Amino acid sequence: MAPRAVELRGIGKGFGADDVLKNIDLSIRPGEFLSLVGMSGCGKSTLLRIIAGLEQPDRGKVLIGGEDVTALDPSDRNLAMVFQSYALYPHMTVRQNIATPLRMRRLSLGARLPLVGRIAASDQSLREIDAAVADAAALLQIDHLLDRKPAQLSGGQRQRVALARALVREPAAFLMDEPLSNLDAKLRAHMRDELAGLHRRLGATFIYVTHDQVEAMTMSDRIALMSEGRIEQLGTPDELYRQPATLTVARFIGSPSINLLPVDISGEGRIHAQGQDLGLAVRERTRAKATLGLRPEDLHPVENGLAVRIMRSEMHGADRFLHCHLLSDETVRLTVRTQFGAPLETDASGVLHLGFRQENAHLFGDDGLRRALVEREEVAA
Repeated sequence: MAPRAVELRGIGKGFGADDVLKNIDLSIRPGEFLSLVGMSGCGKSTLLRIIAGLEQPDRGKVLIGGEDVTALDPSDRNLAMVFQSYALYPHMTVRQNIATPLRMRRLSLGARLPLVGRIAASDQSLREIDAAVADAAALLQIDHLLDRKPAQLSGGQRQRVALARALVREPAAFLMDEPLSNLDAKLRAHMRDELAGLHRRLGATFIYVTHDQVEAMTMSDRIALMSEGRIEQLGTPDELYRQPATLTVARFIGSPSINLLPVDISGEGRIHAQGQDLGLAVRERTRAKATLGLRPEDLHPVENGLAVRIMRSEMHGADRFLHCHLLSDETVRLTVRTQFGAPLETDASGVLHLGFRQENAHLFGDDGLRRALVEREEVAA
């Protein structure tokens, strides 16, 4: 089946007095891998369940391929869902687990019964189901496991079985709710590659829920970052990393986390931290408090800059992370990412001075929204 677009219009949902989703508008393109990402409780899983039909919105519409499916049952939406728990039948073999959605759709009630099913079902139907199961198992490289039961499989193998069971349905879209969270770190990284490769081969629409920003950044075409029932920003991984629209997005995206430095905006539009002019400016000439965001890789040692004291150093392969605090305010912590083995020019008292790439700085106002930085010449004019 050709991939379908999924569109959400004004989706709202509440539980008691709490508004979990607040007028969500979102268009997911045919064949796109879109991740819904955010902290626990932001509404991402509820939104996925509304797309699947497992929850009904209080207001708004769900459209699949341009058709309004808001009132349709989950079974009538032709969507495949992969859960965190895998949801495999423990008494069935891998072959039977994968075949279950096809048997439910294509065979009569009598043909599904374990004893008389082979007699009641047509040979053509059984051959088609067997062929679809074999194709899905081969694609996910579990064809040698078809006669095992779930208890005989590893976590990664069970995840592949759950994916194969979704795959045989040829759905309009795949919905995935934190499918890798039960795996260990090494296997999770491997399965990220597997999922991204599967998406490229199928060209299908994937909607993926995760609280792990690394998963979202490495697999997605676009990311919808959610917070408190709203979409904070929708864009490519690169856009969310390099141009975060809000302080919430800047905090969530990036590993190690972005450094946040309290700053003051002078009446001339110049930006200062700890009484030091940072060489940045805004066009508005109004005194205000703000927050400057600096990625760890954009900080570097200089002769004269922000004075910090190194608290500890961590080696991460070719990288070294320096965890520091401002000399003038120990509550302000900064992380510097440098190459391992790069020289550090501290003074006699062990103080390091830091500069930063001004073109990569991010400024956020008191409202948490991104503010535009300008050239100092524009302010002077």
